[in-house]
Amino acid sequence: MPKLPDAVHIIEVGPRDGLQNEPEHIATDTKLAFIRALQAAGLPTIEATSFVHPKAIPQLADSGAVATQLDHSAACEWMALVPNDKGLQRAIDAGLKRIAVFTAASDAFTEKNIRMSVAQSLETFAGVVEQARSAHMTVRGYVSTAFVCPYAGEIDTAKVVDVSKALWAMGCDEIAISDTIGAAAPTDIHRVVEAVAQALPIDRIALHLHDTYGTALANIYAGLEIGVTRFDASAGGLGGCPYAKGASGNVATEDLVYLFDRMGIQTGVDLGKLFAASNLIAKALNRDLPSKQWQRLHAASIA
Repeated sequence: MPKLPDAVHIIEVGPRDGLQNEPEHIATDTKLAFIRALQAAGLPTIEATSFVHPKAIPQLADSGAVATQLDHSAACEWMALVPNDKGLQRAIDAGLKRIAVFTAASDAFTEKNIRMSVAQSLETFAGVVEQARSAHMTVRGYVSTAFVCPYAGEIDTAKVVDVSKALWAMGCDEIAISDTIGAAAPTDIHRVVEAVAQALPIDRIALHLHDTYGTALANIYAGLEIGVTRFDASAGGLGGCPYAKGASGNVATEDLVYLFDRMGIQTGVDLGKLFAASNLIAKALNRDLPSKQWQRLHAASIA
């Protein structure tokens, strides 16, 4: 057995990545109640919203209203996605101290997602990161389609390494290696993350794994084996990508917390309170959630 970490850091992306693809309008007050319930469950970092243009992601058009009503004095670290200078300024105005920028290892994907090549996106984000750091903010960098692209197919590992190094060099303090369409298997995690870890500290590499093919938990274990301790998850398993048709949500936070609890790995997250948060958004959406643990706890609650 490999030596596994004693503790991990979960980055909750449900309020942003989980809700961005929902077709029905969700009220700002409901989003805030969901976020506050996630905070109460003990999640240390929450990606609360995205400052992309409302026409691109209508569900997150209220990003300013959400971000300004967060408890910025809380121990929880709040984060929001920003696409450009305008988005950064809105994040600054809202009082946020951490942002995330996003590119990919596939030109085909960035062209669809942000209408730029990878090189153009890196040039754009270099300026955004510089401004953010000047404003005393910290920055995460996402590398989408790090394994398979819905338009270009298999991704060259060297491309993932190059993009990760570029984001790190411009000032991002964490690189989220992302399986955008959920197609990776554990061997892919070892191959790609080990390559990136030759250039970056392993403790600053995060895994952002969608669960389309049901391999996300196996991939997380593969990450643990090689020293990854930072994992994205979405409450209830909500989510999907508007530019990756058929992709499901991120690995469900409940399922991830159960796995770590069972393995004796500390998360600081209370599974019962996490279920309450997911239950809140399930009621707002008026449907069941994909998470296996949510389904188990929900069945027990109505028995």
